[in-house]
Formats: sequence, C-alpha cells, structure tokens
Amino acid sequence: MRMKRVAALAAAATLALGLAACGDNGSDEGTGSGGESKSFAAGSTMERLNKAQAIKIGTKFDQPGFGLKGLSGKPEGFDVEVAKIIVKELGIPEDKIEWVETPSKVREDVIVNGTVDLVAATYTINDTRKERIAFAGPYYEAGQNILVKKDDTTITGPDSFKDGTKKVCSVTGSTPAEEIKKHVKDVATQLVLFDTYDKCRDALKGGQVDAVTTDNVILLGYIAKDEASFKLAGENFTKEPYGIGVKKEDTDFRNFVNDTLEKAYSDGSWKKAWDDTAGKFGAELGNPPAVNRY
Repeated sequence: MRMKRVAALAAAATLALGLAACGDNGSDEGTGSGGESKSFAAGSTMERLNKAQAIKIGTKFDQPGFGLKGLSGKPEGFDVEVAKIIVKELGIPEDKIEWVETPSKVREDVIVNGTVDLVAATYTINDTRKERIAFAGPYYEAGQNILVKKDDTTITGPDSFKDGTKKVCSVTGSTPAEEIKKHVKDVATQLVLFDTYDKCRDALKGGQVDAVTTDNVILLGYIAKDEASFKLAGENFTKEPYGIGVKKEDTDFRNFVNDTLEKAYSDGSWKKAWDDTAGKFGAELGNPPAVNRY
C-alpha cells in the first residue's frame, strides 16, 4: 500500500512539473495576455511584430465613426476596428497596440519613417500616394460630400462654389482638399485648410466658412452628434476607396493584410466592425470591395 501511495505522489509531481513547463514555455515566447504565438516567414514583418507582441498603428483622432478619441482615451471607430482585426490575426493582444495620431498630411511620412507599422485613417488609395507607400485593400468605399449649416439653402453641391463668394474648409494633405479645388473659382480666397476636420467643423459653426468638405461618412458622424446644426448638401461627387497603408517595399505584409481583410469579409467580423461604429450613423456599408493585389 505504501508503495502505491509513493507512486501516486510521484506521478502527481511529474504532472505538475509538466504543466509548469508548459506555462513557462508560453511566457518565454513573449505572447503575453491575449497574445498568440504564430508561425510566420522568417524575417517578415509579421514575424517581427508577433515576436515583439507590440504594434504601432496610425489613425485619426478626430473623425466620428472612424477614428475618434473617446472617453477611454483611445480612438474608436471603423478604422480602429479594422486595424484590430489585423492585429488579432498577427497574434497580438489589443492592449499592446500603440495608437499614434496621424493627420492626413503626415500619413505617408509616418509609414516611410517607420514611426508606425501601418496606417488605418480614412486613407484614400491613389497613384500619387503609391509613389511613396503601398496599400492593402480597399476595405471601404466612401464618397466626398459637403457639410453646411442646417438652414443653408444656397449650397447644393460642389458647383455652388464656382461663383467665388463662398468659403469651404478641408484638411491639409487630404484628397478632398485637392478635389474641391476643381470646383472653386479662387483657391486662394475660398479654400480654408486646417490640420483636423474638428477645426473645420468649428469654423463652419462659427461662421468663418460656409461649408466643410470631406468624405460622406465622416460628415455623417458630425451630423449624428449635432443634428440641429448641420446637414449634407447634395449627393456624393467622388469615390474614395479606403486602404491600409504599409511600407512600399513590404509586399509580404501587404499580402498578409489583404488576406486578413478577405477573411474578415467572409467570417462576419468586417460587417460587425461597421455595425458597431460608423454604421450607427446611417451610412450604407454595401458589399465587400475587392482587394487590389497590384
């Protein structure tokens, strides 16, 4: 009987040591709480980020529904949730994300300089930007529109600025700022540029400008927060495919992000991200856009 008890205690000790060893192995890999050790190609960005269990992401802090810094002190919105889907696929816990405020005018710079690992910031894919960086996606297609005061009946679309009497505000380095130049009579006197759309909204409310122009979903976010003050003027007049910005030469990482987006389309996480954020403002999501694997 005594020998059986000794054998049982030895077996229990062996099992305990085995479980402890398993726990030690997980912590040695540095996966942390919520992290996951995954197998990626040696030397790839995916491997580097997974091993580090940390990632820096550039996004907007001033855009309701897409990237707005909330009471939590962290940005919230569709761009943020799409970025989190990518981070999860990398095996990195959400609390290891460092969010870096990234206004339109510096988006390419922070990618090229390595300040961030990727940018998700209402980032329209275009050929000029692709000269410096690469895009995965698109993951959404917006359209440029115009925000005016609720009682304004004089502005009905971009052609309303051709008489040269009205001022329109947009953001430095943005696609909407470049597009609206085609519709104003005098850029120098009519186009007012700030570094954030919040400043444009405040200028409109204060009467310093007559309108704000950017993508419809961003403007719908402002309307949702202040329906008594603002409305859209007319229909969308451009198409703005949003992409994830990465380093130009990092084809493997771009392919990984594209694969992750396509997976999110099929497993429902993309739609859930929309429904939980920008979808609450009344904009249509539509069908998943085909990623461009150029």
